[in-house]
Amino acid sequence: MSVLEIGPQDGLTYIFSPPAAGGRTFVFVNALTGSLDMWENAVGPALRQAGDGTLAYNFRGQNGSPFGPGTALSPELIVEDLRTLLARIDPPRPVLTGLSIGGLFAAQAVLTGSPADGLVLINTLRRPTARLDWINSAMVKAVATGGIPLLLDMLLPMLVNEEQLEAMRATRLGAQPYEPMDVGDGLFNLMRHASAADWDIAYEALEMPVLILTGLKDRVFYDADDVAALTRRIGNARTVELPDAGHLIPLERPDATARALLDFAGSLGGA
Repeated sequence: MSVLEIGPQDGLTYIFSPPAAGGRTFVFVNALTGSLDMWENAVGPALRQAGDGTLAYNFRGQNGSPFGPGTALSPELIVEDLRTLLARIDPPRPVLTGLSIGGLFAAQAVLTGSPADGLVLINTLRRPTARLDWINSAMVKAVATGGIPLLLDMLLPMLVNEEQLEAMRATRLGAQPYEPMDVGDGLFNLMRHASAADWDIAYEALEMPVLILTGLKDRVFYDADDVAALTRRIGNARTVELPDAGHLIPLERPDATARALLDFAGSLGGA
């Protein structure tokens, strides 16, 4: 694990494994409350075994990625950090792969000039609505009251499939105390600024192939009509729906995630 220095007190923790000859590099962009561990546990090894490379990292404010006092961890800063990471590491034939809001950040990086062979949006597509704003605001209030344990205990039954929920029950539901999150915590900083994210991006301007991977058991963010409408705005899109997965597809169905990514990479053709 390495740290890419952004400034005197700022950096990005990352793990880069180059591809074999002719392979692509899947660049993983986390969800807001995520970690590179979600990709490295199963999906990343499967892709590397097939000859592709991986680049996983944590945002400033996520585990191991420091930030200076007074730094607002805004969506614009996260996108710029991703662009900086891509420019400095220069991964061969990158396929940007984002989960939830991470897909939005990946798309914005592409739209502002970062090169990519392809783009993968995992449970990303959603419209800016009063409902979405309510959810974002309530999440911040939840962690301010009881931290991540309270947030997850409330949301997980609506975010993941039954199998995953049962597997997580012993370590989640009431297993950790509910304590207010420090307002100086990096995750609180990220969540507090997430409401400023611009979800109304120029989908029509995404010229590279795009894979839209959707978990149908996501009962928080998934809206079938919105996903269909936004998909139609992308000129070169292919879709994969997983009826037995929720929002956290790489965690819930890592094998299916790896297969979908490898199939997509195969559809991109040669160098």
